[in-house]
Amino acid sequence: MIIIKNNEQLDLMRIAGRITGEAILVGRDHIREGVSTAYIDRVIREYIEKCNCRPTFLGYGGFPGAVCVSINDEVIHGIPSPDRILHEGDIVKIDCGAEYKGYTGDSANTFPVGKVSDAAMKLIEATKESFFRGIAQAKAGGRIGDIGAAVSEYAESKGYGVVRQYVGHGVGKDLHEDPEVPNFGTRGRGPRLYEGMTIAVEPMITMGSYRVRTQSNDWTVVTCDGSLAAHYEHSIVITDGEPELLTKVE
Repeated sequence: MIIIKNNEQLDLMRIAGRITGEAILVGRDHIREGVSTAYIDRVIREYIEKCNCRPTFLGYGGFPGAVCVSINDEVIHGIPSPDRILHEGDIVKIDCGAEYKGYTGDSANTFPVGKVSDAAMKLIEATKESFFRGIAQAKAGGRIGDIGAAVSEYAESKGYGVVRQYVGHGVGKDLHEDPEVPNFGTRGRGPRLYEGMTIAVEPMITMGSYRVRTQSNDWTVVTCDGSLAAHYEHSIVITDGEPELLTKVE
């Protein structure tokens, strides 16, 4: 069931979204060679809790961290660990959420560690651009398929793979609500978009094949061919015009 949010609920989601976006930037500011993914998890968790919010991911479905920190060929759901150390040239995906008074934000971004290859930077930039191509279609009266088609058309035109096994989603009182928001699709198909819908749009783009697999820890998703992957996500509100980005703070 798709839940349309009223003004009071949207105000709570704006607060949760702002803190989620700020938490991502806290993580970004601590990314450097020699830092562990557990350290990134800790500083983000401390920031979220300092803001009187709860880290949405912590314990969600049994996930052991407050933040997903995924490196290089890890697409999503990287488990923070003191043994996972960042190195010059890595690309790091930070994905997190903050819950405020029962409502949550959800956001992700991909950052370079020091100087990375030109190919890696182009992947990061194309993933971000595919998100904005997608949400340009996110208007009341449109369809979910309009968003996914725009994402995949752009990413694939650049020669990248678009992950199909994992998708965006509705967001609100629950981290994952209806509808699913694939990063591929057909224009004019899928659930209709209505003003007050809140969804998380999150392209997961690879430098090679779109095929992915889950590691033996039952969480971390990696590319099957070992190619680099990038992830970019914001929670948004559908309006009668341009969508409002709840988790974008700069």
